[in-house]
Amino acid sequence: MDIIAAIATGGNPTAIGIVRVSGEGCFALCDRVFRPLKGKAFSGQEARKMIYGDMLDTQGRVIDRGLAVRFPGPHSYTGEDSAEFHCHGSPVVLRELLSALFAAGARQARAGEFTKRAFLNGRLDLTQAEAVVDLIDAETAAAARNAAAQLDGGLRRTLEPIQDALLEITSRFYAVVDYPDEDIEDVQPEQVAEALSSADEKLTALLATCQRGKVLKSGVRTAIVGRPNAGKSSLLNALAGYERAIVTDVPGTTRDTVEESVLCGGVLLRLIDTAGIRDTADVVEQMGVERSRKAIEAADLVLVVIDISTIPTLESDETLRLARASGKPFLVVFSKLDLYHPPAYVKVPGTGGDPAGAVYLSSVTGEGLHVLEDTVAALFPAGDPKEAGSLLTDQRQEEAARRARDAVRRAKNALESGLTPDAVLTDAEEALDALGELTGRAAKEEIVSRIFQRFCVGK
Repeated sequence: MDIIAAIATGGNPTAIGIVRVSGEGCFALCDRVFRPLKGKAFSGQEARKMIYGDMLDTQGRVIDRGLAVRFPGPHSYTGEDSAEFHCHGSPVVLRELLSALFAAGARQARAGEFTKRAFLNGRLDLTQAEAVVDLIDAETAAAARNAAAQLDGGLRRTLEPIQDALLEITSRFYAVVDYPDEDIEDVQPEQVAEALSSADEKLTALLATCQRGKVLKSGVRTAIVGRPNAGKSSLLNALAGYERAIVTDVPGTTRDTVEESVLCGGVLLRLIDTAGIRDTADVVEQMGVERSRKAIEAADLVLVVIDISTIPTLESDETLRLARASGKPFLVVFSKLDLYHPPAYVKVPGTGGDPAGAVYLSSVTGEGLHVLEDTVAALFPAGDPKEAGSLLTDQRQEEAARRARDAVRRAKNALESGLTPDAVLTDAEEALDALGELTGRAAKEEIVSRIFQRFCVGK
């Protein structure tokens, strides 16, 4: 008997707190800590129905009155007998109830152990398990919708036809080889070629979703760069909606990077406000400028902020040169629209990559901010809502899908080169192994353990 228990809600006082229990024999254990006010013992109560009663401490004394519900396996979250206690959210009450469960024979659940049991018991595949923590960590409605769709099996349903086609190839091959006297139709090269081409196309399309998936999940790392006093910190504050960074008329106020997450055009931007880039004898400011350069290198998007009054000197703007040299997408943001009237159009000079757009705005009045939002939204489109749940959202998934696609292509090349069927089979099996790692069918224990370490205790 291995019964686990944990507080499923946070450590701060809340209106309602939840304690979860799971494992064979947990209902009888729960009888020792919960006493229904009406009817039979908790273990004999109707399944999936909230029961009102007393929560008891280690001495059998009442510590709270609330609700309990039992979920018999295998039709439970973990796939085994499980129960939940819903009581008042006092941390003291929750800890006392948890201590009573430990005294009755349960143990403290490890981080993510409830969901790990759901995975091991076949209630979730590995992509669905990852979706659980993605849903908990979601910072935008779009990210939450994608995680919910993946939890519903969206990515698994995309992968299953690919796995089925590859399994058909490998199983037919083994059947012919292992049972030569049976009347089994031989594997036809045309069928294999068609199956491999289809798998290649589907995996390539899936890999094309990586960028959107990562943006949806993790946001866009965005460096705000420019000369001293160009309006970088004012832009950060305007997007954040409060005074996040210090703003003065003194050039060089920002000496370290300042970070903030904001929604801009429905896109989560991880903003990094940097020190103004200029030649300076100040050692501390020099360190800030160097960090600004590194922020550009690490960014997914660069916002080059330029004071409108300095437009005549754009040719010598060092930040423009750095943005172009980085090869990263960048936007030119002409600031201080409330103080100056720009010409109708400014051609951004220089060689190399062109900016993805030019925006005029005032961080003080808010004029032009909507244009920046629209431009960012166009740069990082949300994609088709029907794709929700079928995007690759992290590096582990991308690497596994890429290995599967590469193995499929090797199998295609082997087939087209006229190599023996076993050469094609070897690569097809490698593709299946990679897909199995992605979904969890054949994932190594260390990979599974690393994934569930991301979870909080109680989930």
